[in-house]
Amino acid sequence: MHFSVSELWSSIGIFAKVILALMMLMSLASVYVTCERVIVFVRSKKASQVYASKMGSALERGELTGAGGEDDVGHLGRVIEAGIKAYRTSPDRNEDFTLETVARALERQAQREVQELRRGQGVLATVSSTAPFVGLLGTVMGIVTAFQQMAASGSGGLGTVSAGISEALVTTAFGLIVAIPAVFAFNFLQNWVEARSVDIAESSNEFLDVVSRRMRTEALASAK
Repeated sequence: MHFSVSELWSSIGIFAKVILALMMLMSLASVYVTCERVIVFVRSKKASQVYASKMGSALERGELTGAGGEDDVGHLGRVIEAGIKAYRTSPDRNEDFTLETVARALERQAQREVQELRRGQGVLATVSSTAPFVGLLGTVMGIVTAFQQMAASGSGGLGTVSAGISEALVTTAFGLIVAIPAVFAFNFLQNWVEARSVDIAESSNEFLDVVSRRMRTEALASAK
C-alpha cells in the first residue's frame, strides 16, 4: 500500500470515511468563520478610526453633534452615537440623571457591539475542542478494524493489520490538523475582541466626561 491520499482513502473503511468527511466540514466551517470575522474586524476597525478622528476634536470642544449620516461608523461610533442620542433625548437636565441615562445607553450598546464581534467564536471553540475527540473516535474504530483483520486471518503480521492502523493514524492526524488552526484562530479573535472592549470602555468614559463638562457649563451659563 502506497502512502498517497488516494491509496489511503481507498484503503480505509466506511466509518473512517464518515469521520474524515465530518472533520472536513468542521474545517471548512472554521476557515469560513475565521475569514469572515477577520474581514468584519478590519472594516469595523477602519470605520471606528475614521469616526474617532472626526469626532475627537468636536468632543474635546464639548460639541455633542453626532455623525448619524455616516453609512458605517464602526463599533466605536455606534456606541458613542447611542450616548449622543441618549443625551439629546434625556427629558431631564439634572446632571446625575442625564449622566446615568447616557451611561446606561453606552453600556447597552457596548454589550451589543461586543456580542456582535464575538459572533462565530462558538463555532471555533466547538471545532477546536471536539475535532481531536472525533479523530480519536476514528482511531478507536481503526484499532478495532485491525484486531478484526487479525482475528479473521489468524495471524498478527504487519500486512494483516496495516489497513486498520492506517485508519487510526489518518483520523488522528486529521483531527489534530483541524483542531490546531481552530485554536489559534479562536485565541486571536478572542484577544482582538477583548482589546476592542477596552477601547469601547475608555471611549465611553471619555464621552461621559465630555457630557459632564457640557452640563456643568450649561448650568453655570443658566445661573448667570
